[in-house]
Amino acid sequence: MKSIDNLKSFWKSPLRRNQAMLGYLFVSPWVLGFLLFGLYPIIMSLYYSLCQYDVLRIPQFIGLGNYRELLFKDPYFWKSTWNTVYYTFLRTPLVILGSLMLAVLVNNAVKGIRFFRTIYFIPSIITGVVLSSIWLWMLNPQYGLINTTLAFFGIQGPLWLQSPEWSKPSIIIMSLWSIGGGRMLVFLAALQGIPQQMYEVVDLDGGGWWNKFRHVTIPMVSPVIFLWTVLEIIFSFQVFTEAYVMTKGGPLNSTMFYNLYLYYKAFDDFSMGYASALAWLLLLFILIVTLIQFRVGRKLVYYEGEKA
Repeated sequence: MKSIDNLKSFWKSPLRRNQAMLGYLFVSPWVLGFLLFGLYPIIMSLYYSLCQYDVLRIPQFIGLGNYRELLFKDPYFWKSTWNTVYYTFLRTPLVILGSLMLAVLVNNAVKGIRFFRTIYFIPSIITGVVLSSIWLWMLNPQYGLINTTLAFFGIQGPLWLQSPEWSKPSIIIMSLWSIGGGRMLVFLAALQGIPQQMYEVVDLDGGGWWNKFRHVTIPMVSPVIFLWTVLEIIFSFQVFTEAYVMTKGGPLNSTMFYNLYLYYKAFDDFSMGYASALAWLLLLFILIVTLIQFRVGRKLVYYEGEKA
């Protein structure tokens, strides 16, 4: 009752009422934008996932038919899921480890270190279609830069994107191009926040660089490692541009990632209901993986002397 009385007294004040209305006015564009372009599409996507819908005709409600088709009758669903999981669980540790190692390198107080930080950051500016086009040339098995360099040393390079065995590793290698970007900067900020006294204690105990890295650096930056692990897994599950530009899902569907398959079902086959079901299954899968990460993170992440 007290809270209701406080609310009534708040609205009786003309000044407070005007301030509240002004606040609602300022936030209304965002609220309307979210309702129209966020919440409404989400609700309609959930509804369409329960329908047979091809854009041209009225949606026909079929219940869980799309989900049954996906899980029990569609081999491309499981193929795209496997490709995405393979890409995610190989790429994520490589990206995080590479970013951390670069941050450790540029954390040294040596002459010209700002120049090297800039050099490492510049490649991350190139993204999307442009980056995919560059690597499409670099990975060309006949006249690409990588195989030409290997041939100079007498090594026969693989077919890369033209080989089912090398196509996914090729895209994973390409994804390491941007490890010197925002990830490195966040790790660098975390490294510079570690008290130097902790390293001095290891020196007094006779420990070397490995003991410093293992017992000081890793625990102190574990919150950042956890953050990037969660984000990178989410990003990796949504891989699309690289495969669409470079391989179109080939060869032999070896790079038919989940989002690429969803795109083909939605905009090539116009199976919007089926594509919506794919999207909701992806959301559910990412949610489960993220919850597992948070559960595991409670035991592994170190926050100022106590477990997360």
